[in-house]
Amino acid sequence: MNIYQSIAKILEEVPAIGKNKKNTTQNFMFRGIDDVMNTFQPLLAKHKVFIVPQVLEQTREERQTSKGGTLLYSICKIKYIFYAEDGSSIEAIVVGEGMDSGDKATNKAMAIAMKYAMFQVFCIPTEEMKDPDSETPPASKKVTKTTNDIKIHPTQIE
Repeated sequence: MNIYQSIAKILEEVPAIGKNKKNTTQNFMFRGIDDVMNTFQPLLAKHKVFIVPQVLEQTREERQTSKGGTLLYSICKIKYIFYAEDGSSIEAIVVGEGMDSGDKATNKAMAIAMKYAMFQVFCIPTEEMKDPDSETPPASKKVTKTTNDIKIHPTQIE
């Protein structure tokens, strides 16, 4: 299959990835890179798709924490190339940002970039999408409304 067919097949199978992790510092729910990787690895393997990252740009700077420590701040513009079995490919260019007090700022930036490339290419839902035909509401009585009929003479229609 070419890359378009492969991605379409993956889209048919990709489940929702819920926001089940909590950032305790800023108190919000999120989907982690591990959730994305664990969901997609079997689908990518099944449909013979692999991804190659290429860092296009990187900036790094040091920032001071509120307690006087040092944080490394990294911004990476990364091109992810999705290849199919026949050699066809598509590209997704995303920006990732990461901060760390040690040596992981770039790793974090790349993980965020990868996560968002996957979200954007595969339109990953956050909740299970329910089939509208999976439930049938109970039958109800028909409500009859009266209306005024409007009659139009055929010569009035353009």
